[in-house]
Amino acid sequence: MKFKPSVYFRPAMLITGMAFLILSCGKQGKYPSAEPPVAEKVEKMLVIHGDTRIDPYYWMRLSDEQKSAKEPGEQTRRVLEYLEAENTYKEAMLAHTEELQEKIFEEIVGRIKQDDASVPYFENGYYYYTRYEEGKEYPFYCRRKGSMDSPEEIMLDVNRMAEGHDFYSVTGLSVSPDNRLLAFADDTVGRRRYTLRFKNLETGEMLADEIPNTSGGTWASDNSTVFYTGKNLQTLRAERIMKHVLGTDVASDREVYFEDDETFSCRVFKTKSKKYLMIASTQTLSTEYRYLDAGNPEGDFRVIQPRRRDLEYYVDHFGDHFYIRTNAGGAKNFKLVKTPVTRTTLENWTDVIPHRPDVLLEGFELFTGFLVVDERLKGLTNLRVISWDGATDYSIDFGEEAYSARISVNPEFDTETLRYSYSSLVTPNSVYDFNMRTREKTLRKQDEVLGGYDPAKYEVKRLFARAQDGTEIPISMVHPKGMKPDGNNPLLLYGYGSYGSSMDAGFRSSIISLLDRGVAYAIAHIRGGSEMGQEWYEDGKLLNKMNTFTDFNDCAAWLIENRYTGADKLFAMGGSAGGLLIGAVINLRPELYRGVIASVPFVDVVTTMLDESIPLTTFEYDEWGNPNDSVYYRYMLSYSPYDNVQAMDYPHILVTTGYWDSQVQYWEPAKWVAKLRDMKTDNNLLLFHINMDAGHGGQSGRFRRYRETAMEYAFMLDLLGIEE
Repeated sequence: MKFKPSVYFRPAMLITGMAFLILSCGKQGKYPSAEPPVAEKVEKMLVIHGDTRIDPYYWMRLSDEQKSAKEPGEQTRRVLEYLEAENTYKEAMLAHTEELQEKIFEEIVGRIKQDDASVPYFENGYYYYTRYEEGKEYPFYCRRKGSMDSPEEIMLDVNRMAEGHDFYSVTGLSVSPDNRLLAFADDTVGRRRYTLRFKNLETGEMLADEIPNTSGGTWASDNSTVFYTGKNLQTLRAERIMKHVLGTDVASDREVYFEDDETFSCRVFKTKSKKYLMIASTQTLSTEYRYLDAGNPEGDFRVIQPRRRDLEYYVDHFGDHFYIRTNAGGAKNFKLVKTPVTRTTLENWTDVIPHRPDVLLEGFELFTGFLVVDERLKGLTNLRVISWDGATDYSIDFGEEAYSARISVNPEFDTETLRYSYSSLVTPNSVYDFNMRTREKTLRKQDEVLGGYDPAKYEVKRLFARAQDGTEIPISMVHPKGMKPDGNNPLLLYGYGSYGSSMDAGFRSSIISLLDRGVAYAIAHIRGGSEMGQEWYEDGKLLNKMNTFTDFNDCAAWLIENRYTGADKLFAMGGSAGGLLIGAVINLRPELYRGVIASVPFVDVVTTMLDESIPLTTFEYDEWGNPNDSVYYRYMLSYSPYDNVQAMDYPHILVTTGYWDSQVQYWEPAKWVAKLRDMKTDNNLLLFHINMDAGHGGQSGRFRRYRETAMEYAFMLDLLGIEE
């Protein structure tokens, strides 16, 4: 049955408006006598699958039109008043930590080399790189012709472009095949609705062509035709591929493909060979690719293999073949196949690397003499180098117990050099050029951590906690060297556990501000990610989703039982789907945590997944389930954080969101916070930070985003009584 909520409203409580602040500290000690905001309760009855649910805070939802209106209406004013009251209360309750926040912010920013640059890569006659200048928030995108001794060409100075904007983001940079024109997309709100623009790199002039509501362009070989995605204005689903010829009216652009299945989204890109344009239609359980010779932009795209339920495949091109990573034929952990460009359907696919039940194939890179595959074995990334003649087959040794490694930018085929990046919980991000024939590593750059950073001061551990069903859950941990497991160590436990995304143990310089104050940091590699293979993902999605939450709580309990920390010193943190994790785990076992931080949290699962007008809803049915099916509805309802708030004691809670977030709308955490305030029985802190100028990724700019990090760390450290 299609969900149609009742239009029944009944006022239950008047809104208080702003928080009433008393400036004296009063009996609460360091905290002011500030009353938290009380949100209006308007009972909205939802009748679904025979269940009657009352959603008292549904009124907090605003449409894009309401948020963007020049003259806000009554509901918009009410919502803004409530959000402003929450920000005011949060500022009052954290006012005594302002000095600590500023100190942490200066520490984090002080570790970053401000006049920094990326390692250049060579493509089509130019070296491309990104650099920063001291004191500036945004990058310069640059290139040099032929060699790094040639004069610098600044393609984009994003600092200048961002002037006058509270938020500014650039993405999708793409240079035309003749090196004359640059296509790029920018967003000035944070809603991820980009405008595609074009610049003449020879004259510095901006072209008149501007294409709204997209995310970037892909050039055909003629240097004048650009293919781009078009988004649904309401759901923001990338639903069509359009073709634009420079100098023509954008209104006359031709649609070359429309994805009419609302559970799919589409994108367009070029193969590494630059020979083919590709349209990829993807959803959680199925993909479909179309190809077109890039030299024939007026031609028609042809399907490589028609979509099938549960068939995933991902395509690149080399020589006379398409190379495809796929789960075809029951290859749950994926395999690599190839097929002639003249015969692309499934029956023509032949194995290059067969399926292995203990190794997850995550990606590949093609070279003239070598194939490099990105695998995951026992929870860790493995970069495997194979020569086409079969004489060479080995894995690169990284030398640490827990780490993050990935294939980097490799635009050339005819080279023996693989570029990859590497980091660990104590090793800053490092870019290597690796000779695949001699196996010689050349460190091209390691991020410089200013302020006397010494990795020898810290220790990395790879641990395994046992879940309630007997499954062993990996934990990556870093802590100050010499830390004894006596139960007295403060610890921050991070988790995600969704979409098959693996949370590798990479370097974060901001964590040093915790480590140097005696706080350990750990990552729980829970089910729902792909750390231990595709089955690990499937065991944490749909009707197995509860494993994600119980795994995290079991990791927390294991760390307490083994005295790495104590319940009075353990904090948990997660963002987006990881914010769902945080909301669920504290409903299940709040006693495990002193405090939690939920960033842009997806907490109103049922209502959101019932609303097909919200971005991400329809093509995530295979991740969470479709609640129009009563089985999935009742299962989702059993863990949805907003729906399971109880009258009980909760840990200290800090929640953050962005007003313009398109992935997790601000009203989800707003409703959750309001309900927690109404029902929780403790006197612990519940603080809500709303960034009114940001979207899902937070504040734009290189340094400003760390203001929120400093606030989050100060929230924890203050509760722990730690300043230095």
